[in-house]
Amino acid sequence: MSYSGKVETDVEIKAPAGKFHEFFTQRPHHLSNISSDKIKGCDLHDGDWGKVGSVVNWNYMHDGKAKVAKVVFEAIDDEKNSITLRVVEGDLLEHYKSFKITIQATPKGEGSVVHWTFEYI
Repeated sequence: MSYSGKVETDVEIKAPAGKFHEFFTQRPHHLSNISSDKIKGCDLHDGDWGKVGSVVNWNYMHDGKAKVAKVVFEAIDDEKNSITLRVVEGDLLEHYKSFKITIQATPKGEGSVVHWTFEYI
């Protein structure tokens, strides 16, 4: 059975929007230092950190099981603090034909709100 849809959520964080965006585009491989129970690793497969077209391998945990995802950075907008990733290989594609993630950070007070959008077919 195949599902399609779109899920969106907002998460308030204490970091400035620009800093969050820079971290996610330039240093996502450090995410496992912050969330080691969920993110096990992130390796650059092709291209350069922070560049459109770069390919990154993610190793993560879901429901207690190790999972993998290879993603392509499809779009990076430094002015809007926005990133679009498309899953091109991995466990998610066993369930979906297409899986896209858009992350946008917007300043709010001393921190920011991160808007996550997951689109899948």
